[in-house]
Amino acid sequence: MPREEGRAGRRVLLVCLAAGATTLVDQSVLNIALPSLRDSLAAGPSGVQWIVAGYSLAFGLALVPGGSLGDVRGRKGLFVLGLSAFLAAALVAATAGAPGTVITARLVQGAGAGLVNSQVIGTLQDVFASEERSRALGRYAVVGGLAAGLGPPLGGALVAGFGPGAGWRLCLLLSAPCAVATLFLASRRLPPPRRTARHSGLDVGGLLLAGMLTLTLMLPFITTPDSLGGAASWAAAAAVSGAALGVQQRLRSRAKRPPLLHPALAASKPYLLGTAVAMAQFGSSMAASLVLTVFLQAGLGLSALATAAVALPSALAMGLSSAVAWRVVRRLGPRAVSLGLALGAGALVASAAVTLTVPVAALPVTLAAAQAVVGAASGLTVSPNQAQVLQHAPAEAAGLAGGVLQMAQRIAAAVCLSAVSGVYLRGAAHEEGVPRTAFALSMGVCAGLLLAGLVLSVSRRATVHRRPATSPRAPAPVPEETL
Repeated sequence: MPREEGRAGRRVLLVCLAAGATTLVDQSVLNIALPSLRDSLAAGPSGVQWIVAGYSLAFGLALVPGGSLGDVRGRKGLFVLGLSAFLAAALVAATAGAPGTVITARLVQGAGAGLVNSQVIGTLQDVFASEERSRALGRYAVVGGLAAGLGPPLGGALVAGFGPGAGWRLCLLLSAPCAVATLFLASRRLPPPRRTARHSGLDVGGLLLAGMLTLTLMLPFITTPDSLGGAASWAAAAAVSGAALGVQQRLRSRAKRPPLLHPALAASKPYLLGTAVAMAQFGSSMAASLVLTVFLQAGLGLSALATAAVALPSALAMGLSSAVAWRVVRRLGPRAVSLGLALGAGALVASAAVTLTVPVAALPVTLAAAQAVVGAASGLTVSPNQAQVLQHAPAEAAGLAGGVLQMAQRIAAAVCLSAVSGVYLRGAAHEEGVPRTAFALSMGVCAGLLLAGLVLSVSRRATVHRRPATSPRAPAPVPEETL
């Protein structure tokens, strides 16, 4: 790459990384302010769950149509539009006087974030090629993970410094200065909009059915069905939605119209398995972080600053682990992802065990130590797994592959946030004193998700090893600079 082109590429990458950090820190920073927000607005458990999970749901569902529109209309204008909507919704949420207003604003924010990140993925695909693209996508994944990890400590500092009433509002405004700076940089450094496709071919029906399936999986945990019959009704609704989505995708493929999941991606078993691994890891990570924050504040009575101190080792360990992950990948290859998943599951099981056995006074320290292992495990998993997933994306669907991967992660986060927080809140409501059992059960669920991801990761490695050595899509080693 010539020097000028390389300099321009680095500028574009800086804008994309700033956008990823801005939109991804926004979710995690709110976790630590949820008790303050709940008390300030008298929000019920369902409202709190919608505030958290609605962002991920709208984020995920906006990714694919956003990417498709970017192909047709160019990416720069949609990037600016999405980030502007994100910023405006942040201002509305931060000044809200009722839970419903915050929920609506968070849904709009999530949709704006999804529109922005779909343009980020498309822009990185357009500007970079081959190894440069892998490096850029790897850095994007690392920055996003670090932003999510730093959210709770930043939120804790704001709540501690400005008090609960103003603290949660400032948490919602934390991303606003970053968004303004990113908008300024985007107007100057993003390449001019250009069309990469004549028409979008967007599968609106498939997207709606995917959203319906996600909602039927989320709502049972938010609405709290009171009977076995209510749970069975939701399960039946989810089964019907899933079956309808499968039929609709087959019919659309037979009609020679592009389905929601590109046929080439649907036919790539390593890609599908890797995406499922990412869903398990992301959903577990987001849900465990939320429940830990609520447990520390509402269960143990810690201040926001003390809660941030417990969460900080996870962010620091993830940063260090991400920096050296390439060394582990070079030594272990794809097994590095499996190692990360196993470490993460073990740390969550340890969190559950110490919560049930250690004296209350010692819990913050022991949970902080477990969080350090969780963060280190995430650093070994997130970026290497993404690199491996996208290596197995067929060339004809390379651009769509990143969008579908992120959409799957965000939908998994929406479902897991609803489900695991629902498990904790129900258990805590029936437990006197410190809700040790409810927290331990929640950590067990999150560990189970990582163990499921571990099984899928091993299956993916076996699938790749069975492929012919001459396969044009055989995975290449992850470059050192990718991570």
